[in-house]
Amino acid sequence: MNQTGLRTPPTQAPSPPQAPSYEDIFPYYAELCALSELRKKPGYGVPLRSGMGGHLLLYLNGVRVRRDGNGYPTLELCPASEAAGHGASISVNSHYRNANWVAFEGRGFVFHGALPPGAPLTRDVYEETQHQAQMQGLLEGIEFHEHFFKDKPAGMSMEQCKYEISVATDYAACFGRDAYRARLPLSALQMAAITDYLNTLNEPYRRGEKLYHWRLFNDNCVHVAHNALAAAGVWAPWPTGQFFMRAAFKFPVPKNTVVDLTARANDLKLEDPKALFQDSAAREALLAHGTLPTGPGALTSMAPAVRDNEIYDTLKLRLIFYDNPFWGPYRFRFRRMFAEPRYTKLGANLRHFAARYAQATAQPHAGQTSGAFLERYESHIAAQRAFVEAWLPRVEALP
Repeated sequence: MNQTGLRTPPTQAPSPPQAPSYEDIFPYYAELCALSELRKKPGYGVPLRSGMGGHLLLYLNGVRVRRDGNGYPTLELCPASEAAGHGASISVNSHYRNANWVAFEGRGFVFHGALPPGAPLTRDVYEETQHQAQMQGLLEGIEFHEHFFKDKPAGMSMEQCKYEISVATDYAACFGRDAYRARLPLSALQMAAITDYLNTLNEPYRRGEKLYHWRLFNDNCVHVAHNALAAAGVWAPWPTGQFFMRAAFKFPVPKNTVVDLTARANDLKLEDPKALFQDSAAREALLAHGTLPTGPGALTSMAPAVRDNEIYDTLKLRLIFYDNPFWGPYRFRFRRMFAEPRYTKLGANLRHFAARYAQATAQPHAGQTSGAFLERYESHIAAQRAFVEAWLPRVEALP
């Protein structure tokens, strides 16, 4: 009781720490998403099956899609204050006639369509997802090559068929495919370089000056995603338009590229400015964008296809490496990605980089590289160390 005779209310327990979202820490990021094969069950809609090489999406957080009067997409960078609420997935497909890539908005819709978490994929949800995509005009203004309509069911319009062909490939990917994802935080300057690259790439198709023809060895879904990241200084560009026989011996494939990005984003020698200087893409990234490809927040994840599924067969979906199956390195690197928490857990990742930045700061670097590069390097390492140490206590306090 207090002096007025009223019962004193109990002292409130302290509020749990506010959990920062990933986007609070990293408002701009790119994510490569390698999708497994697709096996649609017979008897419903357009019959679809894909090869075990899979497909690749490039998701860009902090980007919005603008559409012209015909619905044709262009990309626009969001201000940092709005970045968390916007994102677009870029897909390259052999279907398209007047576009190298198309854009689908909303991370949840890109992977799960209209499916509630944990719910089975029924025909009603499948149809509702296509209806929502069509109402949003996600393929409006995009023309398909005519031969893709040869299996169109009677009574289905050409426009409906476009969304039927694209579901579980360009959007609602996990309806029928497993997704393996590698995420890379970016600066606003880097994301602007990516949007400029992609908009320029589509421009001749938008104007009707060229027709797009997908080519496995020289212009597939991975070429575009890889070269968009190259525009941001992540790595060297992958050449297109090579002689067929030369390109066939080495061309980018989805699963390899996710592993490559995970390694690139986590494992460069941050403590060795000489090694970074000798990496031409890393050197140019630091000098042009003020950042390095390796840094905190680069995480790997896996999103399985819906198992309780009326539309797709999702048991034992294959996604191959383009690699020697016996002693090639990719499958071992892939296992490591999911075995070490620093690749998959934000807290472990930030602790890992806090230790590396502390080590890099403690080492003398004078005379190892050119003065301009070394000045940028030391400034970047100091800034990144302060950034990680500022966020780490809030992340560590989470359950």
